[in-house]
Amino acid sequence: MTRMMVLTTFVMPLGYHRNSWCRQGSRAEEVPGLDLLTDIARTAENAKLDALFFGDVVHATPTLRGDTMMNGFYEPMTTLSALAARTRHIGLIGTLSTSLMDPYNVARMLASLDHLSAGRAGWNIVTSGDGYQNFGFAEVPDPAQRYRRAQEFVEVVKQLWDSWSDDAVVVDRSERRWLDTAKLRKIDFAGDYFTVEGPLNMPRPPQGHPVLVQAGSSGPGMALGTSVADAIYTAQPDFDQAVSFYASSKSMIAANGRDPDAVKIIPGIVPVVASTQREADEIAAELSSFLDVEQGRLQIAGDLKVDLSDLDLDEPVPAERFDQIPQRSSRQEIYRRKSVDQELSLRDLIHDRARSTGHQWIAGTPATIADRMQKWFETPACDGFNLNSPYNPEGFERICSMLVPELQNRGLFRTEYEGTQLRDHLGLARPGLQF
Repeated sequence: MTRMMVLTTFVMPLGYHRNSWCRQGSRAEEVPGLDLLTDIARTAENAKLDALFFGDVVHATPTLRGDTMMNGFYEPMTTLSALAARTRHIGLIGTLSTSLMDPYNVARMLASLDHLSAGRAGWNIVTSGDGYQNFGFAEVPDPAQRYRRAQEFVEVVKQLWDSWSDDAVVVDRSERRWLDTAKLRKIDFAGDYFTVEGPLNMPRPPQGHPVLVQAGSSGPGMALGTSVADAIYTAQPDFDQAVSFYASSKSMIAANGRDPDAVKIIPGIVPVVASTQREADEIAAELSSFLDVEQGRLQIAGDLKVDLSDLDLDEPVPAERFDQIPQRSSRQEIYRRKSVDQELSLRDLIHDRARSTGHQWIAGTPATIADRMQKWFETPACDGFNLNSPYNPEGFERICSMLVPELQNRGLFRTEYEGTQLRDHLGLARPGLQF
């Protein structure tokens, strides 16, 4: 079978580029309503994309810094449930934190979404570095503890999904039995973080398990993703490092006794698409003109959790500022490389963050952008891409009507859906019961 790209889209209704909502036609007044989201979802589905992906935060820290991109304006599960009723084929991936939620409710919500969407649900597994003050925690657990909890959390959720046999629902009218209770079981899970009796109070999801996605490229993040995820989202702005990450991830997947071809590595890309290079550059310049540099300084400082108020905009962030960060995240490490190794000034770093947030950014024609994507895919440096629309809705419409057809014409992406479930789109087998 010919290898096809995975193409999902990170849904940011106000646009991935900071302040791109200032552009005429952004429909920013409609956020956080449903109509704009519906149009984005249907545009994606018409282009035959694999899935919509919703990130999430459960606190207002970035919002208080004026950041309208990384926010919680749309709660993923309720939003995706609404979109399930307005779409037919496209996958629906939502972020739920293993740090600030409990496994039983997460298992229920995702099973419910999978049933309501006829098998299109996916879970982006994340640990949380912020927001604990909203959930009664006195302090933020260290990353190692958060990832240990996440590993156990996922295992509990999978056992709960498997606490019903696939044939537990019998609908026997003559015997007045809707289900065979003998085909349910308690899981009686007792671990370091959770004690859960089970069973789940709803049938096994149509996909067996909704698709498991993990976002994170740090050491602990890679360990989690390569052991449990069906797909791994990652920020990889540099080609050579993406090749290395891809090879390392596939090796770790194999070391965990899993099929490396069955786990998709999906870096993000932010493409500004236009008919000519000149037009693409003009759009990119317009988007850059909307940026408030001092607001950007606050946002970078917030990302790094260090004070940058004394720095001149035209000097790089000094190496010692990064040394103040005890355990740098993969995203913070990208900022360090750009500042220290590439000597980007603070101003340049602000603009780079505003347009890419650590992902690769490209402005060009469909052919130019597809050339780069094809190189990454065929090397291989990835199994596909998470498309981050720099501005909405026009920027996403151009991705779907100009870039995706170019990839289809090259035989790199499907022209029609070949199945009904998200696992079908990604070429993933349905997991059997664990018991």
